[in-house]
Amino acid sequence: MTSTLPNRQLPSTDVDPFSPEVLEDPLPMQAALREAGPVVRLSRYGIYAMARYEQVHAALTDWQSFQSAAGVGLSNFRYEQPWRPPSLLLEADPPHHDAPRAVLSKILGPRALRTLRADWFADAEQLVDQVLAEHEFDAATQLAESFPLRVFPDAVGLPRQGRENLLPYGDFLFNAFGPANDLVERGRPHVAELSAWVDEQCRRANLEATGFGAAIWAAADRGDITHEQAPLVVRSLLSAGVDTTVHGLAAVLYAFATHPEQWQRLRREPGLARVAFDEAVRWQSPVQTFFRTATTDVDLAGTRIAEGEKVLMFLGAANRDPRAWHDPDVFDLSRDPSGHVGFGMGIHQCVGQHVARLEAEALLTALAHRVEHLELAQQPRRHHNNTLRAWHSLPLRVHRAP
Repeated sequence: MTSTLPNRQLPSTDVDPFSPEVLEDPLPMQAALREAGPVVRLSRYGIYAMARYEQVHAALTDWQSFQSAAGVGLSNFRYEQPWRPPSLLLEADPPHHDAPRAVLSKILGPRALRTLRADWFADAEQLVDQVLAEHEFDAATQLAESFPLRVFPDAVGLPRQGRENLLPYGDFLFNAFGPANDLVERGRPHVAELSAWVDEQCRRANLEATGFGAAIWAAADRGDITHEQAPLVVRSLLSAGVDTTVHGLAAVLYAFATHPEQWQRLRREPGLARVAFDEAVRWQSPVQTFFRTATTDVDLAGTRIAEGEKVLMFLGAANRDPRAWHDPDVFDLSRDPSGHVGFGMGIHQCVGQHVARLEAEALLTALAHRVEHLELAQQPRRHHNNTLRAWHSLPLRVHRAP
């Protein structure tokens, strides 16, 4: 039995996880936090942090002690007004979270997605053939962004006009989970216009009759959720259903460009496409961090965290914790990555993860059939975001299969 550690003895650091230097390369800071202890005080923001897999997993699964309803960012909704109505999934806890989650889980489940599989595979083949007309291209924009923006809004039932608003809206959303730094201020002048466009797309009249959005409104008609909740559930799809998949796809393409032996293995065993995507999500962790708020005084790894305190969970650090993973810095298709926390864990685990896996499987399968070898054509450039690990550009050079 461990005794509670007096907070004056708790490891502390003034590192800024949201500084440009850390956002460019978070790995050294994450390693330092893991080695400092299971719980560390971030003095700059007056919050607790955890970077080891055991504690991150524990906090993610213990929604009773570490709530999401006070916000999954630095802002504390107990005292601060959120910039938009909170998400009914990401920023809610039972019982308010349960009905919207159940509705989306059914709509986005593996059984429902089978009807999209053939069309998405055909769309992936068409896009890949177009892109491979060039020997070199930017995989971040021409594949990782283009494919989700091509198939996912169609599945939701969005009109084609205005889809370019989804990425800047999501970029601001995930930046807003951090402090009000330059990244947030840069997006603030556009957020009202972007939010108005997104809210408009969530109205029943603007959604195709056969898409995910219409299915959400039908659930409201059945009484599974209220009609007031329906547009917010649709908004949850648009808020988190694009950016995370875009950056997950870029992560797996970067992984293969820098690990040619793993690409050859995928070409030999294309059934590993989904394993490859999950391993890339573990290895790169497109969603790097999320916050929780203590609902009561709670002991975690011998540290007393007081009720109302914010806790920052480093998902990316947990996914590279050598206490949980063998050779964690290696991208390896022989690994079982299924325990990673890149999609969260517990009742708030990403409800759209099956959608992301299907998109990745379609795109990687199309590429594996056509590309014998791929490599970086130039040095890729990061896109900084307070929550996401993303690429601004990912120039690839490909050699087509004979």
